Amino acid sequence: MLAGFETRRITVPGDVGIHVRVGGDGPPVLLLHGYPQTHVCWHLVAPQLVEAGFTVVCPDLRGYGDSDKPESGPDHAPYSKRAMAADQVAVMRALGFDRFHLAGHDRGGRVAHRLALDHPQAVRSVAVLDIAPTQTMYARTDRRFATGYYHWFFLIQPAPLPERLIGADPEFYLRQKIAAWNRTGMEVFAPEALAEYIRCFCDPDAIAASCEDYRAAATIDLDHDAADAEARISAPLLALWGERGLVGQLYDVLETWREKAVDVRGTGLPCGHFLPEEVPDATAAALIAHASTSA
Repeated sequence: MLAGFETRRITVPGDVGIHVRVGGDGPPVLLLHGYPQTHVCWHLVAPQLVEAGFTVVCPDLRGYGDSDKPESGPDHAPYSKRAMAADQVAVMRALGFDRFHLAGHDRGGRVAHRLALDHPQAVRSVAVLDIAPTQTMYARTDRRFATGYYHWFFLIQPAPLPERLIGADPEFYLRQKIAAWNRTGMEVFAPEALAEYIRCFCDPDAIAASCEDYRAAATIDLDHDAADAEARISAPLLALWGERGLVGQLYDVLETWREKAVDVRGTGLPCGHFLPEEVPDATAAALIAHASTSA
């Protein structure tokens, strides 16, 4: 998948190896995937960005795919969005890019949010796909959210409970999550992409790391967000969401991001959670337009 993209492995501070695919020539765009996927989720979008004249960088986040899965600690700091964002800034600098456009889906959107706050000088524009801010979603938890996003509360339970339960049949778990969150049908997921998600997610280290990602979101990430309560993303921000998904149904998505950024635009798309695979052409068109009109 992603034919014509170069495969790189870049070691970032902390001696963490990040698996990266790079293609195209032109202004750089960094695309960050979500849970429980890998960089392959962009396989229908990234080529369109290349065709539009961008250099496209698609990494696996630490803990996911073929990137390293470092040991965590009691404070979950190795999987904080701050640490994951710093990885990606280091990746882009290693590729020669000090400033870049940025887009993240799901967990990748949360990394993008933190990256835009911690490294504003690096971000030309930012797009967040099918998320509201983490702090907002936790603060407004109700029965419907807790039911639809039960994994937020399951994955943060102390190790090894979720790791052992998921590890008993990780392929079943992954297929169930993907089936539950999309609204277009499983046929939108290319067999090669689904096979890659299964290959990577079935690694016990990946299961453990992804739990740590969520544990960090419920602890140290909230501490970081609270410390930055008055901070605002300065780069132009595009919010896209699935009109048929839970985020689009529960929140005024644009309003939640106007609380976090100074320049917000966006729209819902006719799909569920997995915008890059359910509506790849509309997703690519929106990202291209946003990057092309942002300084």
